[in-house]
Amino acid sequence: MNWTHAGFDVFGTHVLWTDLVGNIAALSTVLLAMRKSIWTWPVQLTGSVLLLIASLSAGLVGNGLKQVMFGVLAVYGWWAWRRGTEGGKNLAVRPATARERSLYIAAMLLGTAVVGVLFYATGLSWGAAVPLPKGAFLVAADAYIFVGSAVATWAQGRALVDFWIIWVAVDLVGVPLAFSSGLVVSGAVYGVFFVLVLIGFVKWLREYQAGARGLAVAS
Repeated sequence: MNWTHAGFDVFGTHVLWTDLVGNIAALSTVLLAMRKSIWTWPVQLTGSVLLLIASLSAGLVGNGLKQVMFGVLAVYGWWAWRRGTEGGKNLAVRPATARERSLYIAAMLLGTAVVGVLFYATGLSWGAAVPLPKGAFLVAADAYIFVGSAVATWAQGRALVDFWIIWVAVDLVGVPLAFSSGLVVSGAVYGVFFVLVLIGFVKWLREYQAGARGLAVAS
């Protein structure tokens, strides 16, 4: 057996080791992000490599490209958080400005359209091989997850509270797509993500509000 397909069977479903361990790393990334730990980023980089292998073995080239993008953004986030905590400072989190929100919403809408066309034209998305109209829907979903994940990770690197909400929007599409692709572990983890990101959002928002109240009292 090709090592990229190594795994085990559970109730007749083959679970890839790369998918399992990669998603454990992905879950750990969320938990570490809640704590604003710098280890968020090296763990994310490791998980991206493993999930890249899992995605390619399942024929999900678009999803594989997403993992490459995650790896690149992990390096950016690592640099940004290290810079934000220089001298022992606590990483400051904040909501996005109106301009930033406009930019990331526009990026998600326009990016999904552009990447969707690219995925369909090049066959990078597994949905491109599925007859229309279902194929177009699958390609659009793949593109949306790709772009939304990039925007969320960028916002995370900038320590924006909004990044948790962007992940919720991504998970709403990612859960059914992963299950329909046969990546059972990824689908289950996306479901857990949905709960964790809501908790993370509340935690970061409360921290920001507490800091804002402290500044108001000090002034």
